[in-house]
Amino acid sequence: MSGRFRRPLTPWMFLAPYGVAVLLLIALPALLNVGYAVTDHTGLTRDPRFTGLANLRRLLADDFFLDSLEASLFHVAVSVPLRLLAAVGLGLLLAAPRPGGRWFRVAVYLPTVIPDVALAVLFLWVLNPLYGPLNQLLGLVGHPGYTWLAEPTTARVGVVLMLLFPIGEGFLVVLAARRLLDGRLYEAAALEGCGPFGQLRRLTLPLLAPVLVLLAVRDTILTLQVNFVPAYVLTDGRPANATQYLPVYIFDHAFEFSGFAYGALLTIVLMVISAAVITVQLLAVRRWRVLR
Repeated sequence: MSGRFRRPLTPWMFLAPYGVAVLLLIALPALLNVGYAVTDHTGLTRDPRFTGLANLRRLLADDFFLDSLEASLFHVAVSVPLRLLAAVGLGLLLAAPRPGGRWFRVAVYLPTVIPDVALAVLFLWVLNPLYGPLNQLLGLVGHPGYTWLAEPTTARVGVVLMLLFPIGEGFLVVLAARRLLDGRLYEAAALEGCGPFGQLRRLTLPLLAPVLVLLAVRDTILTLQVNFVPAYVLTDGRPANATQYLPVYIFDHAFEFSGFAYGALLTIVLMVISAAVITVQLLAVRRWRVLR
């Protein structure tokens, strides 16, 4: 009798837990963040006072914010293309069956499962100017090496080098997408005299264009908003604020300088900047007709 009155499962029943999680963990904190941005909340006081646009006026006069914004945009401009190139290149290279290919794929994905803090500590050793393996490799070709984390330019390069290793998610997406492409297309192209590079340019990349756009957007968000750990552990925003990326700057104000309200405003600005950069990317894709 109980089975007769059992209700069928609907898609809304499956989506309900995720909807509740989005509401409680994303939407509600975002609304609270907007509220805190117009107060003088320090993170310690129980009754913050409404200050209107005082934090916004402070932002417009903040030279350190401009330094942080410049550092973040430079980081995105360098990291995203390199990470995307590495993920796509390795995904296409290891998509075809080859001896030992399984172990190569494991090796590419392995850095992704290492916690960010552990990977950053490992790179403190890699980039050590005295006994780090990177400078020792440069010494083999007669180069004296660099003091990687003590100079602004090389510190930025060091953070980028670290982020070139955890590319496992993008690598897997490209690997799966390439294996889903119809092999008959490549057979027909080969019969027409199209070589490997011609197939890459005329078949593989156009067919993978939606996946590449998705990965570019994802990596932009990741690089803008989740670069806190490498910058904080490797350099703590130094030297000369060269790696004072926006997440590090937000953390400093919200938790070290007791400027929780100003940190909330910076978080909103970071979200707006992320949306603007992604919009520019999608407009460029539409203009260049990449998805056609």
